[in-house]
Amino acid sequence: MSASDTPDIRRHMERLAAEGVDVVRVVYPDLIGTDRAREVLLDHLPSACDHGLAFCRAVYHTTPQGDVVPVAGGLDAGLPDVTVRPDLSTLAVLPWEPGVAACLGEVTDPATGAPAPESPRDLLRTVLVRCAEQGLRPVVGPELEYFLLETAPSSPTGWRRSPETTGAVYTAGLRADPDNHLLRTLRALRDLGLGVVTGNHEFDGGQYEINLTHSAALDAADRAFRFKAAVKELARKEGNLATFMAKPFGDAGGSGFHLHLSCNDADGQNAFDDPAGSYGLSATARHAIAGILAHAPALAALANPTVNSYKRFGPDTLAPWLIDWGLDNRSAMVRIPPERGGGARLELRLGDASANPYLLIAGTIAAASLGVQAGEEPPAPLEGYGYDTSRAALLPQSLSAALDALESDTALTDLLGKDFTTSFLTYKRDELERFGRHVTDWEFTEYAYHL
Repeated sequence: MSASDTPDIRRHMERLAAEGVDVVRVVYPDLIGTDRAREVLLDHLPSACDHGLAFCRAVYHTTPQGDVVPVAGGLDAGLPDVTVRPDLSTLAVLPWEPGVAACLGEVTDPATGAPAPESPRDLLRTVLVRCAEQGLRPVVGPELEYFLLETAPSSPTGWRRSPETTGAVYTAGLRADPDNHLLRTLRALRDLGLGVVTGNHEFDGGQYEINLTHSAALDAADRAFRFKAAVKELARKEGNLATFMAKPFGDAGGSGFHLHLSCNDADGQNAFDDPAGSYGLSATARHAIAGILAHAPALAALANPTVNSYKRFGPDTLAPWLIDWGLDNRSAMVRIPPERGGGARLELRLGDASANPYLLIAGTIAAASLGVQAGEEPPAPLEGYGYDTSRAALLPQSLSAALDALESDTALTDLLGKDFTTSFLTYKRDELERFGRHVTDWEFTEYAYHL
């Protein structure tokens, strides 16, 4: 039976046609979490499901500047294809683009039929299989921050914060958002079905935070990926730029990507809760915390994946740069919110907004899983304000150091997979090499006149 004869596809096509949709955008994440896609006319959806859509595998190795990094399996193999098939279970009509629906794509290697080695979505699936073997089903709640920018021809970058109001953290309404960007965005994301729950203006001018409800890890990653793409698209529609860059301005703070993580057991109960356990946490929760702390240096490569990421770290930034944990302590890398019972969870505050949601969630769950396997207890929790190097070890302070830590953490990379790790390290080290050759404005200002 061909796809066109499948009742499920016919049902989807009839529903979309009834809603005035004639194009389906098939989207999947690349290695850095950017959305790659192709528009499919509705009449050709059965063929896309039958035969798949061909993309060059080297799209995973393509930099934001359009260079192709020589990752194994790309240039050296003659630029072969990957095949992308629509995942119709993720179909959603785009509220802001008449006649268009979007869905995620499943990426496979046509030579083997197996998932593409660099596919972030499939990497997360692999890690979740390991958790299932431990009887655990991770539940994740993402929190993301971003800056909204408007055009500014006189600015060196061509952009400025929109608006530039300061001191408006935890506010809503016209006081810090005179154009009502947040309200329009929340409503559009709600209508897209992404499970957004709250939003507010954040600490710096033009900075916003939107929280998504918690759900099973793969669904949470899917929603966070689509969330980032949608926020950027909505801003572009209005001539603005929404950026999830870690620290776009030297005189402002960075944007975080915090993860709330818990695990359900086979009976659907929160496996992190134990009223009789230390701190009201189960042994599973404490072992998970210990695992995240133990693998934090390697995890930084996935949570803080750019050269710019490490400019977000530093004293008085509220971004964690030490490896520690605390009870309801926002100066710790791992914070344990005060809720217990069904709300027992940990909050990893390490990630910045530039992180690929699939890789950040996969890496965090992998580290927690290794901790559960090891069965070790974490050190005593941080008390008081943190950022004291006499009490906790430093995280990597550069992308280079984080990549080295990832490469040397064989327990974590064995779980993530050799092919993915090799591709990721090769891609990111090329980024470092290109940055090292680039002459910055700072260098010219510092040296040109006096030297």
